[in-house]
Amino acid sequence: MSSPSLLRVTLGAFTLAAAAALRAATPAELGFDPGRLQRLDAVIQENVDQQKLAGGVMYIARDGQTVELKAFGMRDIEAKQPMTTDTIFRIASMSKAVTSVAVMILYEEGKFLLSDPVSKYLPAFKESRVAVPAPAGSPAGTKYTTVPAKRPIQIRDLLTHTAGLTYGDGLAVDDYKAARLHGWYLIDHDETIGEAVDRLATLPLHAQPGEAWQYGYSTDVLGRLVEVASGMPLDRFFAERVFAPLKMVDTCFYLPVEKESRLAKVYGVEDGKLVLTDGGHFVRGPRKLFSGGAGLVSTATDYGRLLQMLLNGGTLDGVRILSPKTVALMSENHTGTKYPNDTGAFGLGFWVMKDVGYYGEVGTVGSYGWGSAYFPQYVVDPKERMVAFMMTQLRPTGGSRLNQQVKALTYQALLK
Repeated sequence: MSSPSLLRVTLGAFTLAAAAALRAATPAELGFDPGRLQRLDAVIQENVDQQKLAGGVMYIARDGQTVELKAFGMRDIEAKQPMTTDTIFRIASMSKAVTSVAVMILYEEGKFLLSDPVSKYLPAFKESRVAVPAPAGSPAGTKYTTVPAKRPIQIRDLLTHTAGLTYGDGLAVDDYKAARLHGWYLIDHDETIGEAVDRLATLPLHAQPGEAWQYGYSTDVLGRLVEVASGMPLDRFFAERVFAPLKMVDTCFYLPVEKESRLAKVYGVEDGKLVLTDGGHFVRGPRKLFSGGAGLVSTATDYGRLLQMLLNGGTLDGVRILSPKTVALMSENHTGTKYPNDTGAFGLGFWVMKDVGYYGEVGTVGSYGWGSAYFPQYVVDPKERMVAFMMTQLRPTGGSRLNQQVKALTYQALLK
């Protein structure tokens, strides 16, 4: 039997070890200069003070430890509710990373190959046609004609936004509008994603599959693919296969009423003034269409856990979601020179950095990221072992570039 003195020593050592394990590292210990981080805070606060931004949450993590988790401004100006670090945000196209992860989970389970035609699983896409300019001599008022797709849309085309699917804009824009498929916002539709995607498949593509990068409904089609391949509704698949394992407790498609008070209001800059704008049907409404392209809500800490999993090569807190080889595949350039924006290279769901000089701003080769119609931009940087983003709800932006500035201000504070 242990003596009381030995027990005290043992418990004391255990307590000290536990305390050390729980103690958060300081920014300096994680390689950030605290004074330079204040530049980041000052610029965000300046935007709040000048009423260019209602509020937001800045999140930076390195080596899996928090460098900064800080709230600025207000989440509801009219109700005088300050922004808090557990505020819930509409994340729009940052939903795409979740859908891409879900697709790759099923890929790893052998449900399909990325080179498979999507029509193998979604038959409505079997006879895709492409809108082209009306030839000379066409009847007056003919806006376009169609030609058969040269090849089927592949699953990889959907992941890289080279499937010929826009958000409705192009030669056939009037037909997309008539079909209620114009613009990224679908969550107010009183229909399922399956019904919307089947209708989408009847409309002409705006480019030949694989030939051009066009941002649009590709990820919503992927969400439907997940449903068909898994045999589960998309919200359930996300909840069971992504959110629960990663402990993303506040991420979902439609927010429970009891969490509504934590949902940030959407503000936009109009005529130089910050005004309340429409935040959409994320609490009330039909609550039927699960938009894998733009339908989720989340918090900074929840989304940080998703990105940390990717940064770790597919694992977090002992739970493996994807293999390292799969994450590596996602962050390669799959589009050659077709992607015209940002870094000029695009992977399976986000831009990837292959040439910092081409990008022309501070960054790291091998990093990747994307953003949201509500203004955030995220970065995952494997070389620097870092994830960073600012969550906010700004739409319209009034020309603000703060979402890009926070990336530069984060990097300038990283010294080792």
